[in-house]
Amino acid sequence: MIASILALIIFLIMFGVIISEKIERHIVSLVCGLLMLVLVFGLCMHSWSAIWRTLALGSFKELSFWYAGGEGESASSGINWATIIFIAGMMVMVEGMGKSGFFRWLCLLIAKIVHYKAVPIFITFMIMSFVLAMFIDSITVILFLAAVTVELAALLKFTPVPVILAEIFCANLGGSATMCGDPPNIIIGTSLGYTFADFITNTGLIALISLVFIIVFFYFCFRKQLVQKESNEKTIYPEPSSAITNVKDFVISALIFALAVVLLITHAQTGLTVATIGLGICLLTLITAGKNALELLKKVDYKTVLFFIGLFVVVGGLEETGILSIIAGFIAKISEGNVAVMIAIVLWVSAIASAFVDNIPFAATMIPVIKALAASQGVDIEILSWTLALGTDIGGSATPIGASANVVGISVAARNGYMIGWGKYCKYAAPATVIVMLISMFSIYIRYL
Repeated sequence: MIASILALIIFLIMFGVIISEKIERHIVSLVCGLLMLVLVFGLCMHSWSAIWRTLALGSFKELSFWYAGGEGESASSGINWATIIFIAGMMVMVEGMGKSGFFRWLCLLIAKIVHYKAVPIFITFMIMSFVLAMFIDSITVILFLAAVTVELAALLKFTPVPVILAEIFCANLGGSATMCGDPPNIIIGTSLGYTFADFITNTGLIALISLVFIIVFFYFCFRKQLVQKESNEKTIYPEPSSAITNVKDFVISALIFALAVVLLITHAQTGLTVATIGLGICLLTLITAGKNALELLKKVDYKTVLFFIGLFVVVGGLEETGILSIIAGFIAKISEGNVAVMIAIVLWVSAIASAFVDNIPFAATMIPVIKALAASQGVDIEILSWTLALGTDIGGSATPIGASANVVGISVAARNGYMIGWGKYCKYAAPATVIVMLISMFSIYIRYL
């Protein structure tokens, strides 16, 4: 009992300090993870086996960690090293693509194709944000998209705020479509043994349907704000080729990205796990970068990697002490075994929580909960998995602090003199989030119940 109470206190302290944003989140998670190992597992439980299971270092020597042989990846409690390796590897690849000018080239190419018209740019950039976020971290997608949007807005004489808001939302929506699109999905997929195809045929279809409604919604919200101002001066448009810093690096980075996409789509058939794919893509990027390899490594967001490690340890503490089983039992009691009610609770609680707190720790916390629910109530865990993924991925779109992509997009706009406050952001993003949540809920009901 003492161990359970202490584990819960450590978890709540971690969440509270992360929300306050007074201390960097990776420091908070690492300190709380260390407290969990020493105080809960060591002093209270005297369990070296719990420490070993949570650190999960033995997973590296297991063949199924690197090669699943088409059987699905092995799921383990504690630190999810497959998620960490995959995210770190993709970070290296994305840095290589950004350095070569790939993202800016793509934005300018699409702008040129639609003849530099504001409304077509608005719609195509929403779609591009959605598609890119299916394979690349949404933070990176918004970082480049928002910067190019501001540049084009100044050139074409329209306000970039509507476009940036729509891009942010579509990046979060696109991230929900695939296993590698959003960190919560990576955690869910590697923890429960799902493949890229599993996500794309379940959350992906719902996300695609939602995208159609969201494009229509944002168009009617912003169509009057996207009117271009008339100008007598001849406008000189930037050529897409001007964005390419090095042709050789550009071609190589594009080929590596294409290879990563192919490997992710086919990993159920090849048996290669996301850990192997992430590590392989990382090494290939570094080898082809040559003398620039060290520079790419320096730009990797190590704080996020460390945050994940500490987070998994804390969640492992909740799992080992039985706290998560208690939460699962509470949800089961409220729903009275009704699957439809259970889905609604998981979906809306995930969405509301993710609108105000980081969706990564919330998703990691809820995975053992839905596993316990599935085991005790006889519910198909896949249904709860897709529900959790959609709730955490989309719920973060509702507020400026709900997802990292939101913070990045607003920051880029602010640096260029366009302030997006809570009122303006929530006025459009909150209703859009509710729309997608309703579409998701009814889609899950229709398809799975």
